[in-house]
Amino acid sequence: MTNKYEKLIPRFLGYVKQNTRSDENSTTIPSTERQTVFLKKLESELEEIGMSDVKINPNNSYLTAELPSNLDYDVPALGLISHIDTADFNSENINPKIVENYDGKSIIKLDDEGQYTLDPAVFPSLKKYEGKTLITTSGDTLLGSDDKSGVSEIITAMEYLIANPEIKHGKIKIGLGPDEEIGTGADKFDTADFGADFAYTVDGGPVGQLEYETFNAAALKVSITGKNVHPSEAKNIMINAVQVGVDFQNALPSDEVPEKTDGRQGFFHLLEFNGTVDSATMSYIIRDFERDGLEERKNKIIAITDELNKKYGKDTVKIDMKDQYYNMIDIIKDHMDVVEIAEKAMKNLGIAPDEAAVRGGTDGSKISFMGLPTPNLFAGGENMHGRFEYVAIESMESAMDVIFEIIKLNNENKK
Repeated sequence: MTNKYEKLIPRFLGYVKQNTRSDENSTTIPSTERQTVFLKKLESELEEIGMSDVKINPNNSYLTAELPSNLDYDVPALGLISHIDTADFNSENINPKIVENYDGKSIIKLDDEGQYTLDPAVFPSLKKYEGKTLITTSGDTLLGSDDKSGVSEIITAMEYLIANPEIKHGKIKIGLGPDEEIGTGADKFDTADFGADFAYTVDGGPVGQLEYETFNAAALKVSITGKNVHPSEAKNIMINAVQVGVDFQNALPSDEVPEKTDGRQGFFHLLEFNGTVDSATMSYIIRDFERDGLEERKNKIIAITDELNKKYGKDTVKIDMKDQYYNMIDIIKDHMDVVEIAEKAMKNLGIAPDEAAVRGGTDGSKISFMGLPTPNLFAGGENMHGRFEYVAIESMESAMDVIFEIIKLNNENKK
C-alpha cells in the first residue's frame, strides 16, 4: 500500500494558494467567479483520480462525485461535505510557511519584520502542538484551512481508497460547495440528488471536535437616512445619520457581544458601520442557541428601530433582518446514531471527542433541516478567518484517519 497521507499536504498547499474568497454582496451562485474556476479544477481532478458521476450542479454549484461500493452487501451511503470558499479576509497571494518540530513555546514570526506573530501567551492553543509541524500564514493573508483542510482530506482519502481497492467500503458521496462563509452555500443543496443516507461536514477546528449543536442565526442590515444641513443652522433640523447609528448600537446590551461572551451565551455582532451625516449603513449578525432566544433578540432590534423612528422621524431607520440557519440539534437529536458512529471512530483512534456546542454554524445546519443528518467533524485548523490561522499537519492526518474509521464502521451497518 502507498502512504495514505502522501498527497495530503502537497494538495493542501496547492489549494490554499488559489484565491476562493466569497462575497456577501454578490447575487450570483457562486458569489465569485474565482470559486467557479476552482470548482472546475477540482472537477477535473476528481475525474482524474477515478471518482464516478462527477458533476457540478447548475442550480447550486455543488461539485459532487461518488465512490461506488465494493462490498457484496448493502450499507447506508455515506456523505462527506466541505466548502471551497474562504472568509472575508485577504486571500490573494497566500504564501504558507511551514514550522517543523514546533517546541510549543517560541514565538513564531509570520512576516519577516515580525509585526505579526503567533505567541503562545496570546494563543494558548499553540502549546498543544509541541513536536508537531505547523502550517501558518505569512502574516498578510489568511491560510484557508477553513475549509481547504477538509477538501484536501476528503479528496486524498478518496484517492487512497481508489488506489487500494482491497480496502472495503460502502457507497461514498462527496460534496464540495461554495459560499459557506457568507451563509448561503447550502441554501439550495439538493439532498435527493446528493444521494447519501447520512453525512458529515469536515469543517471543524482542532482534533476531536464533533459538533452537532450550533447557534440559531440571523443577519441584519440597517439603513439610516439623515438630514444634512449647514452646521450653523442645524439646531432642531439636522439628523446626523452617523449619530443615529451610534444610538442604535448603544441601545443594544453592551455585554452581549462576541468579545464578552462564551459557552452558550448569544450575542449581537456589529460587523460593519459606514456613514456620513446624510446616510449610514450597519451590518450585524445575531446569534443564540435557543430559537426563542433568537426571536427575543430580533424583537429587541424591532423595538429599538421603532423607538429611534419615533425620536427622529418615520423611516429614518429601516431594517432588513433574515434568519440564516437554525440549531441542528433540533434534527440531530432524533438521529444520534450518526453522532455515535463518529464518536466510536474517534475513540477507536484514541481521540477524545469534544462535543461542545459550536459557537457558529456549518452547512450541516441547513442540510440537516433538509432531511440529511449532517454533524460536523474536525478538519484541524486553529484561529481561522485571519492572519493568525494555522494548522498542524498531524491534525489533518488525524482527520483523514477518522474518515477511514467511519467508513470501516459503516461497513458493519448491513441493510
